[in-house]
Amino acid sequence: MIYILQKARHNDESDPAEESKADDAIYASELLPKESSGPVALSVRRAKQLISLYTMVQNPNMTDLKISDLIVLPPLWIRCDGSDPERTCWLGAEPLKAGNKITGINFYMVTCDGPTADKTCFANLEELKTGHKMKHHSSVVMTKGFARYELIRAAAIEDTIVESESNICVDITWNTVEKILETPPLISAATLALAEGLKTGVTEWPEPLESESALELVQEFLTDLKRKLDGYCISGNSNETEKIKCDTAAVDSSIKSIFSERGDLDFAEQLWCKMRSVSSYQELIECFTLIIKSLEHGEIQPWIHQGSSSLLSNLIQQSYHGKIEVISLSGITPIQMLLEIGLDKMKKDYVSFFIGQELATLTSLDYFISTSVDLQEQVHRVQKLHHMLEIMVSCMVLLQFKHENLFPLTQICMKYYKENPLNEKHVFQLPIRPALVKKFYQNDHPEIWKVDISSGHGQREVKTTWQVSTNPPVEHMTSNNTGLFSDSTVNGSSEERMYFITMAKCSQVHFT
Repeated sequence: MIYILQKARHNDESDPAEESKADDAIYASELLPKESSGPVALSVRRAKQLISLYTMVQNPNMTDLKISDLIVLPPLWIRCDGSDPERTCWLGAEPLKAGNKITGINFYMVTCDGPTADKTCFANLEELKTGHKMKHHSSVVMTKGFARYELIRAAAIEDTIVESESNICVDITWNTVEKILETPPLISAATLALAEGLKTGVTEWPEPLESESALELVQEFLTDLKRKLDGYCISGNSNETEKIKCDTAAVDSSIKSIFSERGDLDFAEQLWCKMRSVSSYQELIECFTLIIKSLEHGEIQPWIHQGSSSLLSNLIQQSYHGKIEVISLSGITPIQMLLEIGLDKMKKDYVSFFIGQELATLTSLDYFISTSVDLQEQVHRVQKLHHMLEIMVSCMVLLQFKHENLFPLTQICMKYYKENPLNEKHVFQLPIRPALVKKFYQNDHPEIWKVDISSGHGQREVKTTWQVSTNPPVEHMTSNNTGLFSDSTVNGSSEERMYFITMAKCSQVHFT
């Protein structure tokens, strides 16, 4: 647990007595303006006062305070407004302990400047190391680098440029940094970070190949089945294969391109391909009325896959014995029946992909395709499968990953989704070799690059961090002190990457 301090907020309905108490702790002039919605920082002067108080109440040498039982407080971090020359954005303090006894305090100061594309503003590594040695009286320092690259911004798919909503980054760490902004060596440790999958921002149903209505398509389908049952030889329709290709709920072309065509569609799945273009509730009722009458009269004897618990599948199984129960096609029943057959088809499509690519077994997928839970939960689990599919497609189509990397990523995704609800913002992490994705970042600018300079061991360890980042490192500085950050460019050009420059330093005070 840590404490984070920031300015108090105005509250139009607050008790004046409570506001008076708040003023005792924080100056009235530092209250948050009513129009602001984000976190707001304290002045650096006020933050330093609070850090001093935090330190005093834990210092066993402050006997004048007459504190009988010293309590070790959680770490304290205070948002600062950058009003000092160093542009401080955070001040922090953390107790140093030996067992339950406090022995000192670690102090932290984080400063931020930018954004700027002027690399002459960047630090020199040797100067950083020298400054650290002098401040902490160290003869030897260690350096550790970190870089984050965004691998996907726009990808060429099927001769078109797709603005992908995928968020795929690689985080790389390495020891012994030689210079500022150096490209990580190939012996570094790398972790792929994936959030969301391949999306174009638009989801559309496949365009119908014919102008016929869903009712007409269902009627033709039932007529063909009846003729086959009666012994007529029906010549294959050259367009039929195209009609029943895996649609997997209207995914984009890049996702469909990696699906192999399934040749084992049962009656219900083929029916879904006819009925997915249904245009009204009344047409939906008419379609199911035709189907149920054909089953009741024994005009068709369709086959279905095992394992389905849909209402239509139950009716089909009953028809094998010559009698089916009466179903009232009213209320939400027709909609539920359509949802069930669509859901069953999607499950089989996903299973076909993951098993066909040798990324999972039927047993490992059982959780996602189980029919032992209610329909709403089945939908949620299929949504999880679809998110997993999007991530796999991102790696297959955009990063050209092979099975050796896709398989462990699939296991990571399945484990997470068996234990957690759907979360398309969750970041899945996969350890990889940097060489696997080097071509995507070797000529690119990093989103984040930092170096840690450290010395000492254990509680005596101290660290200096220098970092550049394309995004603001602190939200309270950008939302309330926008004038603090300049829009400077080099020679009027904005082609160079704009970076925020952040510096974090620490120091120690020992009580004993």
